Amino acid sequence: MTSLLVLGGARSGKSRYAQARIETVPGRLAFIATAHAFDAEMEERIARHQADRDARWTTYEAPLDLAGTLRRASQEADAVLVDCLTLWLSNLMLGDEDIAGRSVQLLDALTGCTVPVAFVANEVGMGIVPDNALSRRFRDEAGRLNQRLALEVNEVVFVAAGLPLALKGAGKFAGG
Repeated sequence: MTSLLVLGGARSGKSRYAQARIETVPGRLAFIATAHAFDAEMEERIARHQADRDARWTTYEAPLDLAGTLRRASQEADAVLVDCLTLWLSNLMLGDEDIAGRSVQLLDALTGCTVPVAFVANEVGMGIVPDNALSRRFRDEAGRLNQRLALEVNEVVFVAAGLPLALKGAGKFAGG
């Protein structure tokens, strides 16, 4: 099994890059969506992302149970794309979930995958220190999650302005 983590800022091109990489894998593809559509703007974003995927894709919704969904999707598809870990983290925080425990479950699920898996996450720690405790906690939790996952995956790519920068294991992901 090979795995990829794609990091970047908002509108950096990270999702497009990750999808292009996963689409190089032949066969059935799984898209694990972690977003909740709380408003019309988010509904439009989700619809746009769905329109960008062809008939090879099956979408799985996983606002909280990402580990269980990853296990299921990896058994039913030839490659899996998770977009995005940052929204999943937001969902965990809003639900007052055990973030450390859920992160361990996710890493355990990844270890059990036999197909290529790509993750998308925002890099939120490059700006100023947030002015409130909740925002600082979110930034810290996102940084910890990204670090844990980066240790486990074969390849890490940072995308800025649509341009990929290999941080770890360039070309190690099966989706070449």
